[in-house]
Amino acid sequence: MEFVIITGMSGAGKSQTIKVLEDINYYCMDNMPPALLPNFAELCKSSSREVSRVAVVADIRGGIFFKDLFNSLNELKNMGIQYRILFLDASDDELVKRYKEQRRPHPLSTTGTIVDGIRNERLSLEEVKRRSDYIIDTTNMKLGRLKEELLNIFVRGSVTHNINITVMSFGYKYGLPQDSDLVFDVRFLPNPFYIESLKNYTGNDKNVQDYVLGFDVTNTFIKMLEDMLIFLLPLYIKEGKSSLVISVGCTGGKHRSVTISNIIASVLSKENYRVLLNHRDVEK
Repeated sequence: MEFVIITGMSGAGKSQTIKVLEDINYYCMDNMPPALLPNFAELCKSSSREVSRVAVVADIRGGIFFKDLFNSLNELKNMGIQYRILFLDASDDELVKRYKEQRRPHPLSTTGTIVDGIRNERLSLEEVKRRSDYIIDTTNMKLGRLKEELLNIFVRGSVTHNINITVMSFGYKYGLPQDSDLVFDVRFLPNPFYIESLKNYTGNDKNVQDYVLGFDVTNTFIKMLEDMLIFLLPLYIKEGKSSLVISVGCTGGKHRSVTISNIIASVLSKENYRVLLNHRDVEK
């Protein structure tokens, strides 16, 4: 029996996740006290109705009962139940925004402020996040993208690295992305902006891509960048990093940075990394 435990930050997308798994024929249960996980697993295992895939949400809504989680995980292991933990996360700013939009109090807010509730929840979930098999950061994810990531993990089995990577193109004239971890400046590459027939196209168009990639310096840079990222990413994962923003910038964020970002995102996806592509300034 496949047993998936969904947990993570309140407001990060656990309810949407359980709905997606239900749609792909998981037997799902929301808001289960962690102490009941072994009993529920045994019930599913011994049911006359064949239950081969189970997904359960166990989170901080269980209050003091959430402290029973690790004892229950040990019990599941002793029962021979192979479980996987999926942790949903998002940035503090995004979580605050979502709570304000829904006009709901945070379950761990002792002072009445959402920020304090989020801070308390992060402290409570540090260990379970560290022990999770998959971590999905939904900060910049729409529902369709979240569904695609879940299908990659639980249907296609194509995600093998536990890190969320955002590859972002941007224009220096509009400022650096504040949440960047790695920034690469590609303004040294020949600029299609000065070619009249290419000026009004972007790096998503083949004619611009052909121009940018038509120079030896471009292809040498891409090869070196690919090699460096493939070397670095396992080291970031080893150190426990669960999300990484790789920003690629040119002057306006429309041509060179978009072309290079598309290629880097494609390469990392083929290496089975979870990649979100974001062209921040392409429409400006």
